[in-house]
Amino acid sequence: MMGTILVTGGSRGIGRAIVEALVAAPPGDGWDAVAFTYRADEAAARAVEAATETAQKRVRAFAFDLADRSRPDELVAEVEAALGPIDGLVNNAGQLRESLLALTPDADWDAVVDGNLGGLFRCCRAVLRGMMHRRRGAIVNVASLSALHGVAGQAAYAAAKAGTLGLTRSLAREVGKRNVRVNAVVPGFIATDMTAALPAAAMAALRAGECLPGGTSAAAVADAVVFLLSERAAAITGQALVVDAGASA
Repeated sequence: MMGTILVTGGSRGIGRAIVEALVAAPPGDGWDAVAFTYRADEAAARAVEAATETAQKRVRAFAFDLADRSRPDELVAEVEAALGPIDGLVNNAGQLRESLLALTPDADWDAVVDGNLGGLFRCCRAVLRGMMHRRRGAIVNVASLSALHGVAGQAAYAAAKAGTLGLTRSLAREVGKRNVRVNAVVPGFIATDMTAALPAAAMAALRAGECLPGGTSAAAVADAVVFLLSERAAAITGQALVVDAGASA
């Protein structure tokens, strides 16, 4: 059974859909509180709090910047002081900077790789101490179809997301004996604030292979995350669940 789920980057896009799905999940799924992070727009985060909290499930927002290397430990302490032990983590926060590799400055490469992969590593490390001590927990890492399907201009992002899949598998091996599960979801193309700046050609490439006419929605990804966090997925770890309308089929 889970008490609190922490979702990084939960104030918009896929992250907000995950927060909403966690709140809407039946009580039997085992959590009664959802914490989520925001980077800059506190007003928007507080609006999400107000819109999603129910009498049965508490929702709280916390400031967090992936570039702040000391923040994950502080964040976990703040969340657990306010809501109780964290038994589920969703690493959703990330950043995307588009450029051809030959033109990518070191600073952009470092920011994208460290933000998407280094930040995820530090968040996992921060929650694992408690999870392993309590011998329960589930982590879901949000990767990207870019890790499986090359997209011009996304070398740094794709490298970080491919690293996310490798980390997921290795970490599942490390912590499984302590009853902690680690999985990933791999979303296909979803229209969000992060993808709004993508060139039309890149969007077309990401959607070209979709089998289903409806494409992929943030809500569909959120449902997959909720499933992997729940006891319904009690025998699933070290896996990457692709939610992409069949683009990778």
